Amino acid sequence: MSESELPSREGEFKYRGYTLDELQEMSLDEFAEVAPARIRRTLERGLSEEQEKLHDRVEDGDDEIRTHLRGMPILPSMVGTTFMVHNGQEFERVDVEAEMIGHYLGEFELTRSDVEHGQAGIGATRSSKFVPLK
Repeated sequence: MSESELPSREGEFKYRGYTLDELQEMSLDEFAEVAPARIRRTLERGLSEEQEKLHDRVEDGDDEIRTHLRGMPILPSMVGTTFMVHNGQEFERVDVEAEMIGHYLGEFELTRSDVEHGQAGIGATRSSKFVPLK
């Protein structure tokens, strides 16, 4: 998404009343109290071992991280990181921005592509028998 496609925002970014700096200073438990219910439940139950490893890589400051973890919640510490998220066939680039906090990585890389049907050919199906060929 280019910058011209993004909606303009007046003033400083706030997520549920907190600025990005305040969110990044919070611990995971403090952020869980602010997060939506589904992500709050994920954080209260604890991140899985794979999610912990991914979170550690983000904390270490890796530039581009390849991952299959589409169900990883986007946390404030991930803002500014570039992920290569797997969509089932290939890895696609996702640049995490502040507006993505509280969503999942998989929401920003679709797994299905648009279907473009061609015209029916000779012998395709019984119903296409009556479609004029030109």
